[in-house]
Amino acid sequence: MRSSPSRTTSIREHVVICDATVDRVPHPSEHHPAARPLDGRDAAEIADTMRALGTPGRLQLLFALLAGESTVEELAATAGLAQSATSHHLRLLRSLRMVSVRRERRHAYYSLHDHHIADLLAAVRHHQEHVHPPAPVEVPARTRTAGKR
Repeated sequence: MRSSPSRTTSIREHVVICDATVDRVPHPSEHHPAARPLDGRDAAEIADTMRALGTPGRLQLLFALLAGESTVEELAATAGLAQSATSHHLRLLRSLRMVSVRRERRHAYYSLHDHHIADLLAAVRHHQEHVHPPAPVEVPARTRTAGKR
């Protein structure tokens, strides 16, 4: 039997279950304040994550996964990408722990790694709408009906 990993204050905690290591996402109360000073290692890791958001194809894949898990074929069709390009993007996103994969028989089902990715995508989308607001929607004028003032 394996021994449990030592407890650390890092954001990632590994738990041994059934002789397999599974990553556990910390509860929000376990997070450090976001406004704390940023050291060099954290800055580099965050920059890697931000670079992953730097291509339209990867963004389309991540936003498609907001609807739930999908196969490579479904994601490629949704994003308008070749399956090989989709697989390449998903491999990178998996290495950064932005997406997870579940394998069932001959299929791989991808999903967002955790709620933080969905929150990040929502924040990016809302910022984009704030900086580049959508065109105003013209509301049709109300017409008066006969006999009413």
